[in-house]
Amino acid sequence: MPISLDGVRFSEPSLAPANGAEAATHHSESAHFQRLFARLAHEVDRGETLVASGVHAGYEQRDAAQLIALQAGIYRYSEAVDLTVKLVDRTAATAKTILESGR
Repeated sequence: MPISLDGVRFSEPSLAPANGAEAATHHSESAHFQRLFARLAHEVDRGETLVASGVHAGYEQRDAAQLIALQAGIYRYSEAVDLTVKLVDRTAATAKTILESGR
């Protein structure tokens, strides 16, 4: 069920797996990763917008449902940031391993 707060709409993402033929090629795997990373970046952007609107609008005028939606949105934002940090950390570790193995 989608939730909207201050114009920011939250809904569950659908991570449809690639079919077998598409996943077999390197190009399609990188395209899949690129789409996933773009969606992750979009979630971070939406979270930043939500947090900014929550800070500027204040919470005194919000009812319980809006506050719960704000809390859920901030949680989703923190999960997107956490996943981004993990991806960057693993990418850096992989790049370091590849560069060290080339010596």
